[in-house]
Amino acid sequence: MFKSNVSRRGVLKTGAVAGAGLMLPTYLRAQDSGFTNAPTGDTVTFGFNVPQTGPYAEEGLDQLRAQELAVQHLNGEGDGGMLATFSQKNLDGTGILGKKVNFVTGDTQTKSDVARAVAQSMIQKDGCIMINGGSSSGVAVAVQGLCQEAGVIFMAGLTHSNDTTGKDRKANGFRHFFNAYMSAAALAPVLEKAYGTDRQAYHLTADYTWGWTQQESMAAATEAMGWGTTQNVLTPVGAGDFSSYIAPVLNSGADILVLNHYGGDMVNSLTQAVQFGLKGKQVNGKDFEIIVPLYSELMAKGAGSNIEGVYGSMNWNWQLEDEGTKAFVKSFGEKYGFPPSNAAHTCYVQTLLYADAVTRAGSFNPCAVAEALSDFEFDGMGNGPTLYRAADHQCFKDVLVMQGQASTSGNANMVGYDTLKIVETTPRAQVEYPEDHPMFAGGALGECNPGA
Repeated sequence: MFKSNVSRRGVLKTGAVAGAGLMLPTYLRAQDSGFTNAPTGDTVTFGFNVPQTGPYAEEGLDQLRAQELAVQHLNGEGDGGMLATFSQKNLDGTGILGKKVNFVTGDTQTKSDVARAVAQSMIQKDGCIMINGGSSSGVAVAVQGLCQEAGVIFMAGLTHSNDTTGKDRKANGFRHFFNAYMSAAALAPVLEKAYGTDRQAYHLTADYTWGWTQQESMAAATEAMGWGTTQNVLTPVGAGDFSSYIAPVLNSGADILVLNHYGGDMVNSLTQAVQFGLKGKQVNGKDFEIIVPLYSELMAKGAGSNIEGVYGSMNWNWQLEDEGTKAFVKSFGEKYGFPPSNAAHTCYVQTLLYADAVTRAGSFNPCAVAEALSDFEFDGMGNGPTLYRAADHQCFKDVLVMQGQASTSGNANMVGYDTLKIVETTPRAQVEYPEDHPMFAGGALGECNPGA
């Protein structure tokens, strides 16, 4: 399936570069048609805003690959991928409403202020009508807020904090990716079966919105089944060396380490935890275990054999057997030479979902698009039947529980991508929650802003 002569990083180039001093004019260039950056020619421009440097860069580069692939499919290039399996049949490879799709790219550096400045330049200078991307919830929250102010749609990429569709939700923002609550809800029954109810957990937590809500969600779910939480220690994003945070775990009395880390941080902290001898250590008469609540194929590949036996959760995985997954994996693999990541999938799907909503609405007006996406139910894009809930713009679908394993592939392009196995497909009903759940309280969706 996969070509072997394609560079893993591809040939994508950075486009828009923004300075922090840019100021939004009064709702930008609101056109006579009444909304920001209304297309006037035969093209329309998307802004793909992802980390290309920094601790989440590997995720961001894979998002860019998928975003480029989505644009090609929308414009009738390639095999069409998920256009053929998507339950909606409005996209036919002729662009969107007769307009060819162009895109610009930018590097968020996994920094909220940089990401916001880059997105602002995309909207203000490049005329982008939709922003997609991000591999950090801090970035997603910042860019989502900007898009609300500017009057464009934000189709969030990889953002897992409860806050993105909780206290920081916005009418112009939409999230296909799952969240921290859903990870905990899916993981808890599997962890209880594997490790029992008498456990003591020590948390290392990335010190920003995602880490905070991930830790809160995991602690609530595991304490409900009888586990104790011995300590929660906050760690800086991009720390690199986590040894000073891991050493105290050895004498803490904990027999579980929960790594609320992502990307390169997770690779480093897990590797160092194993080097400190935590895996295989006996505490309280039990084998010491490590949990990584949010997994990705790229993280697993980076951590190598250290992930063996370690549980985590995922929004999607290329090993799923539904027709949509197969179509996307085939397209991505033939273009790049290896399977797509979880991060790549969500950005690809979000791009197609936006295009379909525009087509169904018959307009690029962000408020027409938002209405088309609200309470929209669809299938054919992996994870089974999916709902984009109107109340908070959160998608609800099945969640995967994964466990690390040794690579068994003889294909050089596949080594590392088969080191996570699906151990449970958690049905959507098990991870759903009411819109007024306490973990998502404190925010209001507000009104859609067309920018006029």
